[in-house]
Amino acid sequence: MRKLLVIGIGAGNPDHMTVQAIDALNRADVLFIPDKGEAKNDLADLRRRICDRFVTNPNSRRVEFDVPVRAEPAPSYRPTVDDWHEAIAAIYEGLIRDEIAGNGCGAFLIWGDPSLYDSALRILERVRLRENVAFEFEVIPGITAIQALAASHKMALNRIGDSILVTTGRRLTLEGLADNAGSTVVMLDGKCAFNTLADKDLIIHWGAYLGTPDEIIISGRLADVGAQIEKVREEARLRKGWIMDTYLLRKPGEA
Repeated sequence: MRKLLVIGIGAGNPDHMTVQAIDALNRADVLFIPDKGEAKNDLADLRRRICDRFVTNPNSRRVEFDVPVRAEPAPSYRPTVDDWHEAIAAIYEGLIRDEIAGNGCGAFLIWGDPSLYDSALRILERVRLRENVAFEFEVIPGITAIQALAASHKMALNRIGDSILVTTGRRLTLEGLADNAGSTVVMLDGKCAFNTLADKDLIIHWGAYLGTPDEIIISGRLADVGAQIEKVREEARLRKGWIMDTYLLRKPGEA
């Protein structure tokens, strides 16, 4: 039966690769490299550099594929994402069927960790349920942007006795901060949702391109640095054509 390895490659720094992930790369006959277009070519380049550096299997080969662009969210967000995932599932199915031999092994290289705000596992489940191609898969964890954020800011994610909430910018805009979360990590925020919060005394620890030479980190009271983060973020996005960032919010207290 065909085998798939879903490999977490870290938050952007090739040094984030674990020994387990490197071993998995070298078990694969085929390495799948997603291409999200010229504006995000850096993301494909990182995967290529990782393969150049760590792959020693002389029999492995790379297959690059185009990732369809997600439509702008409709009034109902979920159907838009559902259609997008269905389109990607069709691509995954073709790659598995056409590029992996009957008893071969292929690998998808996933930014960060496959289990945290990435849809590869859900999409592979769609492919499996179609029952057009049989496969088994294994998940190799990776360093997340959350871990890289904490390391870059030299801080612990939690405060003593407090909980941590991980959410998205969209949910933060809709719901605000949860009362029972001592620290809130926000991912996938394209619109600086922190600026919608009424409490400007919140402390924010923000980072973009974490772990890479282009890393930018800013922290402070939301009232003092919120506008600065928004400005720096937009300048960086325009300069590179893309941005990946995340941040942590908490009320003032423990240093």
